[in-house]
Amino acid sequence: MNDYIKNLEASQMKESVDEFNVGDTVKVHNRIKEGNKERIQIFEGTVVKRQGGSNRETFTVRKISSGCGVEKTWPVHSPFVEKIEVVRKGKVRRAKIYYLRSRVGKAAKVKELVK
Repeated sequence: MNDYIKNLEASQMKESVDEFNVGDTVKVHNRIKEGNKERIQIFEGTVVKRQGGSNRETFTVRKISSGCGVEKTWPVHSPFVEKIEVVRKGKVRRAKIYYLRSRVGKAAKVKELVK
């Protein structure tokens, strides 16, 4: 039974996943279906967390829209996520940066990782 589940999960995974980490500013190209039309909507924000493994892995992106914080969570291997484009790399020392929720303005910024 265990091998059957592993094979099923492996068939649901994408071949290539874009490389991104917590603290990065990303553009998530999300496929939206409205009636019989399909379009791509871009959600740009900071990655707050990544959790899970294999085909169950999810990530959460946070942005400020009209002064209100908005967070969305997607599965990494979802067919509705067209691509994940990294705008800038962030320098963080935590695996989950929930402290951004209580910060406003410039205090909510994440430093850029410069190599």
